[in-house]
Amino acid sequence: MTPAAPHRTPLIGLLSGHVVSLTGNMLTLIALPLYVLAETGSPAATGLAGAFATAPMVLGGAFGGVLVDRIGYRRASVLADVVSGVTVAAVPVLHATVGLPFPALLGLVFVSGLLDTPGQTARTALLPEAATAAGVPIERAIGWFEAAERGARLIGAPVAGLLVSTLGALTVLAVDAATFAVSALVVAMLVPAAMRPSGDPAATSGGYWQDFLAGLRFLVREPLLRAMVLLVLVTNLFDATKSNVLLPVVAARDLGGATAFGLLVGAMGGGALVGSLLFSAVGHRLPRRATLVTAFALAGAPPFWALAAAPPLPVVATVFALAGLAAGAINPLMGAVELERVPAHMRARVYGVIGAGCWAAMPLGALGAGVAVDRFGTTATLLTVGTCYLLVVLTPLLGGPWRAMRRPPLPEQRQPSMTAAEAHSA
Repeated sequence: MTPAAPHRTPLIGLLSGHVVSLTGNMLTLIALPLYVLAETGSPAATGLAGAFATAPMVLGGAFGGVLVDRIGYRRASVLADVVSGVTVAAVPVLHATVGLPFPALLGLVFVSGLLDTPGQTARTALLPEAATAAGVPIERAIGWFEAAERGARLIGAPVAGLLVSTLGALTVLAVDAATFAVSALVVAMLVPAAMRPSGDPAATSGGYWQDFLAGLRFLVREPLLRAMVLLVLVTNLFDATKSNVLLPVVAARDLGGATAFGLLVGAMGGGALVGSLLFSAVGHRLPRRATLVTAFALAGAPPFWALAAAPPLPVVATVFALAGLAAGAINPLMGAVELERVPAHMRARVYGVIGAGCWAAMPLGALGAGVAVDRFGTTATLLTVGTCYLLVVLTPLLGGPWRAMRRPPLPEQRQPSMTAAEAHSA
């Protein structure tokens, strides 16, 4: 029997939808804090908006995994983008018509982000089947998927900064809404409705809470996974202070505004793209624990210290790019460890809980940074957070469960999923 001809359309649809959706997220990341800062003039209000933007990531990650399994992966991806598009579009529409009180803005921001994580999980879950249909090795498809995410950050952030500086934050949010609509349309048209991951038929045979608790129990019983989630929980808290408050404030005050903000986010995203590609070539030869600590140490503290030192923008951009280069090793390294330990049929539930754990402190980071800047000043906050970041990421050197990061003699090929690495915001 002649093998079926490769059918690349679903893979192209997933990759294209992923790029467009994540580009929309980058537009939100740049435009929203600058809009709030311009409207209120308050770092604390900007931090509060950042908290409302990140809190739904925790809820969506915690409770969305089981729902994604139940409603279908393609449908979940489309629904997530439709909801995000409608709520983001409401911001400029209401501002231009009846007005947009700050509490209403917070509500729209919260709803907009509630399905983002389940939507990304759904696209990731469909990747093995799309790769098989296309006749593409899964490793190559994973590499393309990771590159698509990094590329969206690289392109989206500078473009968003330029658009905000020329057209204004509200116009950029309107463009943002259109990107979500395009992503939903691409996935709906190019990914077949019948395409679903093949898994254990018993994976969702219980009730919702039984399925959810099964994923939670698995994570609780894995010491290394628990340690990884705790590390990313704390580093994401620090990263949220930078992306949601400290970087927008410094960019607006000292570096030239929205264009500088987008340039720095893009520089780190571009560095991470190159770092991911380099790690994919040599990572299998590197010691895991030492590489993780080195990557985190170079990616975490230096951007904070560079912003505190207030050198010229090209110097800060160089530091951010080098930090991104180091950060590019974090996702594939931690993801490989997790894929070796989580059964394929439990991936949606387990990774939903992992994502919630990783993101749980991000709202507090954004909110706390706004308060700290108002009370102690930007420079003191930057220096303190950067130092704490460095101390935290050195903890894997102490041993304990981190010794289990050693590479197994015969690694098994597993299907990709949403991992704590992908949950890491750096």
